[in-house]
Amino acid sequence: MISNSRLLKKFEDDFIKDKGRLPFELALKLFTSLWHEGVKLGSLPPKDPLEGIEVDIRIAKALNLCLKSYSPK
Repeated sequence: MISNSRLLKKFEDDFIKDKGRLPFELALKLFTSLWHEGVKLGSLPPKDPLEGIEVDIRIAKALNLCLKSYSPK
């Protein structure tokens, strides 16, 4: 879990300034490696993939409502 989001954002910004964005192939390799690590640790795949879906749906509805009612000047 990320405990200091500002520090992570600074790291990401510095990384992009220094090395640029990751190529798709490298990003996919990184994601795959992290997924395998999660499987080894027993945290992935989730036991119930739909757990918490109600909250996600409520958040999505609220965000969509905000986007529909927002009008840029």
